[in-house]
Amino acid sequence: MTAGAASTGADRGQRRASYQQARSRETKRVLIQAALSLWRANGYATTTVADICRAAGVSKGLFYFYFPRKEDILYEVSRHSSEAARDTARELTHGQYEVLAVVTATLNNLERSMRRNPPELILEMVMEGYRYAYRAITGAAPPDRAMLIFDELFERAVASGELPPHVDAARLARLAQSLISEGARHWAAGAYQDRSFTEVVSADIAVLIAGFRQPPPPSAG
Repeated sequence: MTAGAASTGADRGQRRASYQQARSRETKRVLIQAALSLWRANGYATTTVADICRAAGVSKGLFYFYFPRKEDILYEVSRHSSEAARDTARELTHGQYEVLAVVTATLNNLERSMRRNPPELILEMVMEGYRYAYRAITGAAPPDRAMLIFDELFERAVASGELPPHVDAARLARLAQSLISEGARHWAAGAYQDRSFTEVVSADIAVLIAGFRQPPPPSAG
């Protein structure tokens, strides 16, 4: 085989692999969109895998190839929402920024996204997030940093001096995420009445950040 023939064969293989990857991403996207549309229209609990497959035009076998459980597609929807919020926070840190202003603007965008979904669906997404976190802790699932909305924001803030150098950015991000998850759960359940998700949760995170800004206590030694 000549070098040119080998190169042509490799190129074809790469193109075929790229096509298959693109097709795989499109199939997942179609399944996610079909599930989300059905959940918004008919509710999460009453929508079956068969319903999602019919709406997406795929077989059950193909569904289970991408998502072993219906809950896995629910987690994927939640993950996309968190990634979009991370992108918002990232964009807002270009140039001059103030940490709390970025937090509030990001949460406001997240709330607009949540308002498109029925409360039941938000509650299910929060609970699936908790279940995934438990599986990650026990080693049954890989850690998913994409679910931490403000980790990059806090890391940059420490590096730029917006937050004191003693601040543990990773721990702050994890605690802020717990406030976001609990805030979404209580907001969906109607616990905040006429107060918005952004108003309550941004205030909670502001208190958290204020605590982290305090200098660490002197060591016992």
